[in-house]
Amino acid sequence: MYYASIGLLSLVLHCIINLEYLRPLGSRNLSASMDRYRQFLFSLGVFYIADFAWGSIDPSRGLFLPYLSTLVFFISMSLSVLLWTRFVIAYLGRSGRFSIVVALSGWFIFIFTIISLLINFLVPIVFSYSADGEYTTGFVRFIMLFAQLALYLITSGYSLTVAIKTKGNTEIHHRTIGISGLVMGCFIAMQALYPYMPYYSMGSLVATCIIHTFVVQAEKNEQRKAIGSAKQIAYKDPLTGVKSARAYSEAKEHIDQKISSLQLKELGVIVCDLNNLKQINDNLGHEAGDSYIKTGGELICAQFQHSPVYRIGGDEFVVLLEGEDYKQRQSLIEEFERKMEENNRKGLVVISTGLDIYRPGRDICFDSIFERADQRMYERKKSLKSMNVKSA
Repeated sequence: MYYASIGLLSLVLHCIINLEYLRPLGSRNLSASMDRYRQFLFSLGVFYIADFAWGSIDPSRGLFLPYLSTLVFFISMSLSVLLWTRFVIAYLGRSGRFSIVVALSGWFIFIFTIISLLINFLVPIVFSYSADGEYTTGFVRFIMLFAQLALYLITSGYSLTVAIKTKGNTEIHHRTIGISGLVMGCFIAMQALYPYMPYYSMGSLVATCIIHTFVVQAEKNEQRKAIGSAKQIAYKDPLTGVKSARAYSEAKEHIDQKISSLQLKELGVIVCDLNNLKQINDNLGHEAGDSYIKTGGELICAQFQHSPVYRIGGDEFVVLLEGEDYKQRQSLIEEFERKMEENNRKGLVVISTGLDIYRPGRDICFDSIFERADQRMYERKKSLKSMNVKSA
């Protein structure tokens, strides 16, 4: 029962540790290397079941079940080696002689095992059971284990050598395969010396724990980076490069939370609206309109360099004044308005602006500040238009 208990414990821990890859995928998509890693984990699960069955079935009550469990034991063992080589090739992302050698070795061990087990029906070259149920190992079993030992050690040596010479993910990937392969090789050597001890199951469990620690964590880090990149893209306006309307919505929520918790001390809001965009789109086309919007965004960012700028609509921008920009808000807005009046005379990009600030005790949400700034912006827009009428 000691042997069987190790197999059962290995199976339970295997399922707990790797549950996220053993359960149904649903709508999840795995990378090629993680898909092969998942296949490898399933084959190990079958091996642990066979190892548990081999140690728990009593041969004195009949040889069919012990013989069958031993067959499944060797087949699942060789299959796990084959799937491990496929995972290694995909995970390391290497091509050339090394990948060819690893792939061919995996197939050789699997095919050699199947052929040996077929021959074993006629001649007990792998294992046998006596009439009273005594299990005996054959010489081919040692060849199988030696072939696996050579594969793991060669792969480990190569991977650790590459890990020493590289950095970043390449180093992590090769170090992971190198260490796990070295551990597996050591346990296989002990299994060859002590056939009635469950060293192979122990080695497989330790090796997969190492792989899980490094591989799965690295995969999660890469996923987080990808999500972060996607989030950055979503939070950036593709035309102007300023923050997007989605980022603006989250900023508003954050500000409202700070207002409700009395944490907000100061905030300035500038509402910006581009004049004459409709006429430019109608008369010159949308490409000219897009250029007009981009230039407007650049002018706003150049003036308020230390504050976030958001494009919240087609021709609408919002600036949230912080730090030095907040302290210098009056001089900054006056300087910007003078530039816009000059642009208005020259027929360049004109932006109407309205500034207002957070008033503690009066403003219960961001929209209160925005509405006042928006009203000031419309008043400024009327003022700029009246300048055009006077000059005409």
